[in-house]
Amino acid sequence: MTESRIKRLATTLMDATTDKDPLVQEQIYNALCYLGESEPEEILNSCDEYLRQHDKLAYPHRVIILKAMETVVKSNIALLDKSTAKVVIFLASNEMTKSKEVIRDWQQAASNVLVAVGQRFINKVMEEVLTKFQPGILPHYFVMQTFANLSVSNVFGMVPFLNSILGTMLPMLGMAKQDHMKSVFCYALQHFSESIQEYLANLDQAPDPTVRKDTFSNEIFSAYEVLFNSWLQHREAKLRLAVVEAMGPMSYLMPSEKLEEQLPKLIPGILALYKKHTEAFYISKSLCQILEASVNIGSRSLDVQLDSLLGTLHPQICAPADPSVPLTVKNHTEVLRCFTVLACSFPDRVLAFLLPKLESSNERTRVGTLLIMRQIINSAPSQMEIKKPFILSSMKLPLQDSNNKVKRAVVQVISAMAHHGYLEQPGGEAMMEFLVRQCALPSDAPKKQPPDADDLTSDSVQSISVNTLFLLSTTVDRMNNVLWPYLLEFVTPIQFTNALTPLCKSLMYLAMKKQEEGENASLIRYDLNANLPSPYALTTRLLVVSSQPYVGDCRGTAALRLLNVLHYSVHPTLDQLWSKKVPLLVEHIEENTEKSLSQKEWEEKLLLFLQETLAAVSDNTWICHFVTEMCRQLNSYNGFLLEKNFLYKCIGTTLGACTSKDLVQKQLQELLETARYHEEAEREGLASCFGICAINHLEETLAKLEDFVRSDVFKKSAGLFSIFKDRSDNEVEKIKSTLILCYGYVAVYAPKELVLSRIEADILKNIFQYFNTKVLGIKVETKDLTLKLCLIRSICMISQAIYNGVKCGDFIFSRKAELVAQMVEFIKAEPLEAMRTPVRQRAMITCTYLVILEPHLSDPDRTELIDTCLASVLALPPLELVKERDENGGDALHKEMLYGDTISALKDLLKSLLQRNLTPHGLQDMFAHLGPWIKSNKEHERQRAVEVSAALLDFYLSKLNVSTVIPFYNLGVLIALFSPRCSDSLASVRQHAVDCVYCLLYIQLCYEGFARDHRDEMVEGLKALKKGLEEPDFTVLFHTCNNIAMVIGKRVPPDQLMSLLLAMFEGLVDPDKNCSRAATVMINSLLKERGGVLQEKVPDIMSIIHSKLEEVDEEHIRKAAQQTVYILASQHKSVVVSSLLGSSLPFDSHTCAMWRSLATEPTLTSQILEQLLEKVNRDVPYKESKCFLLGSGSERIATPLPLAATCALYEIMSAPESGAAVLGLYPPLFVTLLLRVSCTVGVQLPKNLQSRERRSSSYGPAPRSLHPCSCAVETLKVMLARGGSEEVARAVGSASGWELMVSPERHHDGIAVLAGAMARHAGPRLPLIVKNLIPTLSSVFDSQRITTTAFFAELLNNNVVNDLILLETMMDNMTGRQKDTCMLVRMLALRGLGNIASGSPEKVRKHGAKLLASMVNGMDDKDDPHNLVALEAMSSLSKLLDHVEERDIQSMLLHIAIRIRPFFDSEQPDLRQSSIVLFGNLTKFSEGNCEVFFEQILNGLVTLLLHLQDPKPEVVKACKFALRMCGPNMGCEGLCDMFLNHLREDRSLHYGEFMNNVCKHLMQSYPEMLNRLILTNLFYFKSNWVDIRAAAPMFIGFLVLHVDEEHCQQVDLDQLISALNLLLKDPVPAVRVKVAETLGRLIRIL
Repeated sequence: MTESRIKRLATTLMDATTDKDPLVQEQIYNALCYLGESEPEEILNSCDEYLRQHDKLAYPHRVIILKAMETVVKSNIALLDKSTAKVVIFLASNEMTKSKEVIRDWQQAASNVLVAVGQRFINKVMEEVLTKFQPGILPHYFVMQTFANLSVSNVFGMVPFLNSILGTMLPMLGMAKQDHMKSVFCYALQHFSESIQEYLANLDQAPDPTVRKDTFSNEIFSAYEVLFNSWLQHREAKLRLAVVEAMGPMSYLMPSEKLEEQLPKLIPGILALYKKHTEAFYISKSLCQILEASVNIGSRSLDVQLDSLLGTLHPQICAPADPSVPLTVKNHTEVLRCFTVLACSFPDRVLAFLLPKLESSNERTRVGTLLIMRQIINSAPSQMEIKKPFILSSMKLPLQDSNNKVKRAVVQVISAMAHHGYLEQPGGEAMMEFLVRQCALPSDAPKKQPPDADDLTSDSVQSISVNTLFLLSTTVDRMNNVLWPYLLEFVTPIQFTNALTPLCKSLMYLAMKKQEEGENASLIRYDLNANLPSPYALTTRLLVVSSQPYVGDCRGTAALRLLNVLHYSVHPTLDQLWSKKVPLLVEHIEENTEKSLSQKEWEEKLLLFLQETLAAVSDNTWICHFVTEMCRQLNSYNGFLLEKNFLYKCIGTTLGACTSKDLVQKQLQELLETARYHEEAEREGLASCFGICAINHLEETLAKLEDFVRSDVFKKSAGLFSIFKDRSDNEVEKIKSTLILCYGYVAVYAPKELVLSRIEADILKNIFQYFNTKVLGIKVETKDLTLKLCLIRSICMISQAIYNGVKCGDFIFSRKAELVAQMVEFIKAEPLEAMRTPVRQRAMITCTYLVILEPHLSDPDRTELIDTCLASVLALPPLELVKERDENGGDALHKEMLYGDTISALKDLLKSLLQRNLTPHGLQDMFAHLGPWIKSNKEHERQRAVEVSAALLDFYLSKLNVSTVIPFYNLGVLIALFSPRCSDSLASVRQHAVDCVYCLLYIQLCYEGFARDHRDEMVEGLKALKKGLEEPDFTVLFHTCNNIAMVIGKRVPPDQLMSLLLAMFEGLVDPDKNCSRAATVMINSLLKERGGVLQEKVPDIMSIIHSKLEEVDEEHIRKAAQQTVYILASQHKSVVVSSLLGSSLPFDSHTCAMWRSLATEPTLTSQILEQLLEKVNRDVPYKESKCFLLGSGSERIATPLPLAATCALYEIMSAPESGAAVLGLYPPLFVTLLLRVSCTVGVQLPKNLQSRERRSSSYGPAPRSLHPCSCAVETLKVMLARGGSEEVARAVGSASGWELMVSPERHHDGIAVLAGAMARHAGPRLPLIVKNLIPTLSSVFDSQRITTTAFFAELLNNNVVNDLILLETMMDNMTGRQKDTCMLVRMLALRGLGNIASGSPEKVRKHGAKLLASMVNGMDDKDDPHNLVALEAMSSLSKLLDHVEERDIQSMLLHIAIRIRPFFDSEQPDLRQSSIVLFGNLTKFSEGNCEVFFEQILNGLVTLLLHLQDPKPEVVKACKFALRMCGPNMGCEGLCDMFLNHLREDRSLHYGEFMNNVCKHLMQSYPEMLNRLILTNLFYFKSNWVDIRAAAPMFIGFLVLHVDEEHCQQVDLDQLISALNLLLKDPVPAVRVKVAETLGRLIRIL
């Protein structure tokens, strides 16, 4: 019986192989394999029987079964008995040969079965297959393939058969007419040959060690003759390749003399195939095998074939391999192996062939040849040993090749040569020089790729070369003596600059190795190496390149480290100093980046290091040699401006340390003669050199500068240039510029005690002599910009030198006024429409230093200087305009920096001038100049002027030192100048204006006698206002101006008040409207103290105020109007309220502002709020529109008075000042507005207001919506915020409660959010609110009953109602609503009763019976078509169950469980969820009815487990909860633990694994339940949900997997298999996959 069921199961699965889905087919295959694991022989026999019986089954389905058989055989080969093996062999043999046509998938699968069985039963397989291999009859294609594969998989079993197979096969070769048969014979011969070779190579393990190569040689040769002479000539390419693949392995087995005899034909035959086939790998592989076989027998025929071999193979390497096509790469490898074989046998001829190819004009030929050279250098070292000089000499031409691919190949050859000792030969140095040159290639890749996409960039060649150099230096020991000290020759030549980093790294490594070998003293042997650079040259070079430490892959670090290693060779005394200092310099580079490093600081560190080195050496002869070498290297840095500039500084430093005056003068003269004056960096460098030199040689430096001008060199250059007129002026001016700059640097650097006396007598005299040219005895000022800038800089440096001098106070600078006048002229000459040069900035910096010096400037000179500088800078066009004109981004950035620097220079100059007169008068004088600019109608002029003013006042305050209390007589005028600017249209002006007022008030306090560090609280408050001025918000500006006015009013002395007011009134006509408004606000604030200036006719006044606001919408008018309205209202409340309510809706901004002004004083505000509440409540909220009465529904239209009053409430309460009044009226305000919201849900505006609202919104954004409900919600929101319940408003907002309230469908949800927030954040307010709301439960308006019920329902969710003794009252009211005509009210009432469980759980026990009765009644609600009330009853009951008395629930438990069970599979997800959660909660009460309820758990278990695959996440969550709750009641500890651990809410579930373990526990604890569980699952085979339909068969599969044998009988297998069979036709593949999987598992219960 069992066997027939296994067979039936297998048959069911095999019937399903016709399924078209690949995943299902895969699962069927897996299921058959699974069955085969348990009963291999039974399943193999079933498969055999099935395939024999279903002869017509299409081959794709047969393949699945055959593949399963192969897997079962492979897994159980040791267990198979002979009889089964015979059955399988016979079946597979028949399947394989049933069709004479080749049907690859089918016959291959059958062949694979035979090969699998052949692993153990080779003789049986051969016995069967040989019957299909009869002499004289062409065999089936797959017979031969099976032989071939058997020979590979079972070498020792198969080789003994090969002799007879070959004997039978050879005559068949001639019978094969079809290509595919010829191919399979070739395939067989290839694998036979390979397995024979393997057999012969492992004779010690072979069953028959007597087997020899000769056993097969003749047969292999006979086959070879057919293949080579006949088939190789075939036109079909695939066949030719099959022949070639076979001939390679066959060549090893051919008789030696036959192979030798065939080679003259064989090799040309193979070579000819290269022309016929694009894919050459198989040809090359076979050729390599033939060549190896030929060499093994010592063939003499190869000599004759060599030329054609080389000629054919060489192009194969020259064709580049494509990495994306693996066979091309493999082909290259095989061809290179061929060259290795040939080079080992014929080294001379191979080289004679290859080396001339290096001169080819074809790039690919050169690259290919170099690749072969690298191969044979590496793989034939002994044969190449004596050829080294010849090979090296032949590399001369490739070394000059410019092609990047060739270069890379040469680098690879050099690397190979290095490993094999080539570079130690003569000619090796040329190879190393080539490598270094490639390291020096520019490292930035070209922007445009060349047309050949394969072409390399110089960047990649450089990268490869750098890596190669480093590897040769560090890993190839034999290269040490080749590279050291030879590589030092490349350090100093400028053309190798880019290679410095790798060079220095390699040299440092080599030098350290030499030092380890004890060669420190003789590290560099100049006696043996005449071409090496001197120590002076090396030191100069390495120091200079270190000045730009991050260039060239961080060359600074490498250069300094190398310098440190070479210290002994540079000078023996430097060991201690350099070993201490160099690591610190390297550390500084490594701690910084290119961006963070200060170039100036770094150069100072290097120059200090140079100074310390010179001091340590202290040898004048050495220093003289050193400085001479430095000067010699200068010209080599012409393309490297930054390095050259630093070298000049090094020369200056070294000359300073030189004691030979003659040498100093000689070198300075040489520098002046050879400098490239037209380059700015050169001028700077030369000047800094002279300055540094002057530290120790002032006299010589000054003398040399004077001598040079008188010298023939200078005159000649001027004379020579005069031939070319244009050039003459330019070049001579550049020389003069440099000399002027030199004097400036000399003044700065030279000792102050020596230089001060020379400034006027020598330095300035010479400077102006160079600057002014005389024409006919009249001085003509130059127009050369460079000369002008150099003069300005030089005078600036001279002024700084005087200022910093020791005797500065005593020094009277007689030419000061003349120099200032010169600077003013320069500034005046600059165009006002643009800033193109830094002349203004530099001239003002110079004046800044000049004005500090004695004597004082005269008043006219001072005035002219200030006015000229202000006009030249403040009037410049705005930077944005300049940027628009200038499209070049880099230039725009430069302009921006120049603007910033120029304004900074102006500030510094004005501060410097103010410093000379720090008095109120000095300040007034300065602002007399600045005033017109501050009030300019051009924004950019105002902005710059106020910025400068703020800086000046801050400076004045910081420097102020009041010794006697004096009046600050002009405070009022100055404050009036700046305070209106706090509202300027420009944010930056506003900020600076506040700073100005701040400084002025502190200056006043200082003059009143307060200490400068005294801090006044009111004045400090101004700083806090600045952030609010960043954006032009009128509210903030008003607040700021008001505050400023308050501070000014408190701090300005009485005698200044009038002048302040007068000046403020002047501000009303300010061209900037914002400033005009600010003046108004400030005036109003100052006049506020005057009291109530009222008019008699309040309505008229209100009307006038409103009309004025409409005419001129200015801030000061609005503020004044609000003030007036407040005063009027304090005396005439009712009139003002009525007047304002009469304004048309929606209120315009002016009316709103007037309403808000009524919130100023709490008592008044309370009275007005009460009036408005009375107006909201007096009238009905809406009227039904009559035009719709005949239709299906009516439209509700809002009444105007309550709407206007609601808007007015909003406006008043939106004012912060209304807070106290709102707090006093909190309950009535809240209740009125809550019910207002309720009554306006879905209510429309009157038609006239709808059109008016549309019109107002089209003119501009309305303050807010006039829609009745939105309006009421906004008013309630602002009431909460103002009544101290901001947390409530925020909580409702974050939960989207306000939006919900407006929605007719979700209004009650919004009310619940509000109630919850009130309970959490405003509990003490609730008793009065609840008291006021209870009467509305019987309101005629449904909406009000819904709102109140929803509010109460949510309040019951919080314990606060219990604390406030409101619970019983509210519960009774909720119970009373159960019979309400409105279904929503009934539902909300149930929700409220359920909420008591979470709000006041301790009260549930007391009222348990009453609450449970309400819930059961709710579940039985008859007027509930969509089960909404039932759903609420279930949810609420779930919450109550934790807290009710067990006796209260026991009587209803079974009734409830049975009542909710149908909901488990409801189409509505929320019903599924609630019923499942309730079921989980009911399990807590099952102890009393343990057996009865356990039955209910078992009824629901399958459903709950399957619904873990429910499409809705919330249902899955509910199932997890219910199962966790059921677990403890199931009497199975393992199952309980699983439910608790795996079904946690936060844990993801691997469903299959989980169900496997669940079924394991179920079958251990309740094996008798197997049939019941299976039958319940069968019900879900028809489920609408795919995942549940797939889960049901999987559930069954796991159950049968774990059931014990004795319980299997209870299952009706026939019914189960039939049901599964039916489900196997499900349209969804995922379901069919699970069915197939389960069918496989049924083996367990058969």
